[in-house]
Amino acid sequence: MSRWSRFGWYESTPKKPPPERGIRMKKAGTTWWGQRWIEALENVLCGDSARLARGRTYARAGRTHDLVVKGGKVTAKVTGSRATPYKITIELTELSAPAWKKAIDGLTKKAQFSAELLAGQMPQAIDEVFVEAGVSLFPKQRADLKTSCSCPDWGDPCKHVAATHYVLGEALDRDPFLLFELRGRTKDQVLDALRAARGGTGETPAKKAGRSKAASEDATNEVPTVKLGKLKAGEYDKSREPLPALHFSFEPPVTHGAVLRQLGAPTNWEEDASPADVLAPLVRAAAETARRIAMAEPSDAGESETPPISTRGRAARKGTGKRRVAE
Repeated sequence: MSRWSRFGWYESTPKKPPPERGIRMKKAGTTWWGQRWIEALENVLCGDSARLARGRTYARAGRTHDLVVKGGKVTAKVTGSRATPYKITIELTELSAPAWKKAIDGLTKKAQFSAELLAGQMPQAIDEVFVEAGVSLFPKQRADLKTSCSCPDWGDPCKHVAATHYVLGEALDRDPFLLFELRGRTKDQVLDALRAARGGTGETPAKKAGRSKAASEDATNEVPTVKLGKLKAGEYDKSREPLPALHFSFEPPVTHGAVLRQLGAPTNWEEDASPADVLAPLVRAAAETARRIAMAEPSDAGESETPPISTRGRAARKGTGKRRVAE
């Protein structure tokens, strides 16, 4: 059968079966970011419904294969009716380094965004941060997306480009960080920049110099460390090296009974006074007694003196003393 194209008449042949390595799309756009990508195909590229429908059919049949995402460029092949698969290219405009810097700074200011990204999730309102930086993570205009295909169809996008776009949409559903790749940054680059920014590496040169000087001064003071090596069963609970000295501080709370008041009364509480009013004095007294014992301080006037914990322990083991149940 002969068909006409802008290149002239050509003989059409039956479509070849999809290759075994073909990527069969099940459903693209199951996530909000995947849906935004599909919307770019339908709205930004302004593809006609017939070509998009044929593209979805190609994507479901697994005719798209050899999909590669590198930088802002996507390359793939689509098996159609010709012996040689069609070559497809989809390019996104990479964001500039200053734009990425502003976007990273914006993400760092919002702890929730940083936490979700570091956990492998794409924040729902992430594009708002990019818009504030003067750009967009998703393509919004025709100039953001450049497509090409080696087929003779003059439509833009043709069904082969549409098929690749749908397959890529499903890939984005599984890995949202491909969006960063398409805009010129890898997942590791973005996450490393977030960690660095949240770790305080944005210090001024003077602060960095002062911190480096302090670190060099402290380097002369040896700090005991624990080195892990081959361990025998009998040495499991023994320290390999002397442990650093421990320092404790026991300060009274600013407000006594705050946690009890936050917990409120249980459902079966029948007293007129709240649990906080009843228990707070007891908790306060117990905490004060525990502090005195830990600090080996003498008891208040009118109370019998409590020996340090180590003394009481030895007396109890020798049987020469009696243990107090409560104070």
